[in-house]
Amino acid sequence: MSYIELLLIGISLCFDTFAVSLTGGICMKIKPNVWQTIRIFLTFALFQMGLTLAGWLLGTGFYNYIEKIDHWVAFTLLMYIGGGMLIGGVKGKEREECCCEERSNSRSDLLKTGNLCILAIATSIDALAVGISLAMVSLTICKIVVAMLSIFVFTALASYIGLNGGRALGDRLGNKPEILGGAILVAIGVKILLEHLVF
Repeated sequence: MSYIELLLIGISLCFDTFAVSLTGGICMKIKPNVWQTIRIFLTFALFQMGLTLAGWLLGTGFYNYIEKIDHWVAFTLLMYIGGGMLIGGVKGKEREECCCEERSNSRSDLLKTGNLCILAIATSIDALAVGISLAMVSLTICKIVVAMLSIFVFTALASYIGLNGGRALGDRLGNKPEILGGAILVAIGVKILLEHLVF
């Protein structure tokens, strides 16, 4: 496997993180401070890289077990969060009510550690299988380091861009950004499930 292919793996794994960060940005009423922004994109990047590394360390021995359930776990987490957002949006919650930092029940609030970790896990579960597949091709340590760094950098960048882009988009959506955000998360969950069941 070439270095370019390893960089492409890093890019391919960051798209779900971008979409989830975009959703979080849409529902964010206030601009996060520098520390909050860093915490968000570092959490996504560390989970993505960490689960890839964990998959590589596990090697081929657990591949069959993980492959059978990873898509169901990601699908369930994303449906739980995205479905809750859709229901809240359809019921007519105002943006000031449902997306404000102070609201404790907003499932899309990336400023809340629990929500952030759930979404980071949901978007990183595929990385576990990718890590196991990397173990199958017997990469050198140097190439593993390049793969992990590319996954970390591209995921962090995607999260940062998605978060800021979502904030700009949220300002133009009026009072129902949760419907769009929920639809995005549900779509990602369905995509992950279909990719594994069909292919």
